[in-house]
Amino acid sequence: MHHNVSAGLLLYRLNTGRLELLLAHPGGPYFENKDDRYWGIPKGHLEIGETIVEGAVREFIEETGINPDLTYSIYLGSAPGKYKRILHIWAFEGNWDVSKPVQSNAFPLEWPPQSGQVRLFPEIDKIDFFSIAEANRKIEREQLVFINRLEKRLLGSNYQNQLELLPKIAHG
Repeated sequence: MHHNVSAGLLLYRLNTGRLELLLAHPGGPYFENKDDRYWGIPKGHLEIGETIVEGAVREFIEETGINPDLTYSIYLGSAPGKYKRILHIWAFEGNWDVSKPVQSNAFPLEWPPQSGQVRLFPEIDKIDFFSIAEANRKIEREQLVFINRLEKRLLGSNYQNQLELLPKIAHG
């Protein structure tokens, strides 16, 4: 089951009443000049023995270097993702100075191709906050549903009451 499941966290903030979402841009030479439809929610596959929430937290920290506060979080459900995976996403409110360097894990890749030289590239090369309209343009198509769900949950009802009704998620 674990190899077909991905989990992630969507950090959001209200900036002068405007909802903004933190999205991540993939690192490596294949994504260097790609923008619209290449950004995404920090996420990844589960490791053996992990719960879905534990995997979401671990992946978020590995990819962004940000330690999330999930005291109040919103489960945005699941949806089909790339590579026949099921994505599970939670949203939480927070903030981050995106001018700080991204503290992402790295992956090895032979580059240039067939050169015999293996280099390390960051899994995520940048993170940034986007308005809902911008995020809808930037994010991978498979993840659009999570933006829509968050927008409905936060902006479709009284924001403060929504947070107070959320169950606390235990995480280690």
